[in-house]
Amino acid sequence: MGAQDNADLIRSGYEAFSKGDLETVAKLFGPEIRWNISGRSQISGTYTGQEEVFGFFGKLVELTDGTFTVELHDLLASDDHVVALAKESATRNGKKLETDETHVWHLDNGKATEFWGVAKDQYQVDEFWV
Repeated sequence: MGAQDNADLIRSGYEAFSKGDLETVAKLFGPEIRWNISGRSQISGTYTGQEEVFGFFGKLVELTDGTFTVELHDLLASDDHVVALAKESATRNGKKLETDETHVWHLDNGKATEFWGVAKDQYQVDEFWV
C-alpha cells in the first residue's frame, strides 16, 4: 500500500475509535500487533496481540470512567509508517489530562502491526495515571 492508503487507513481507525466502533478498529490491526506506551505509569508497557491491546483500551475506559478521548490533529505517511499528531484527553480522580502525543504506526500489507505512543510531557502523563 502507498502512503495515502496508509494515511486513510489510520485516519479511519481514529474515526472508528472515537465512535466506539472497536469492530472496525480490530479489522485494521494485524493479529500480533505490538502496542507500546511510553512512560512509567500503570498503563505503560508493551501489549502484544489484539486481545492484550483491546484489554488496554478497556483499562483506559475503566480508569477514566469513559472520559478518555483522542483527537487527531494531522497525519504524515510513507509506504511503511504513519505518524499521527494527536491530543489525548481524560479525567480521573479529580485530575484532568490534556496532552499532545505522537503516535507512530508501522503497517504491513494494509494492517497495523506496531504502534508507539509517545507523550510530549511524559511526567505529566505519568502523574495523571498514578
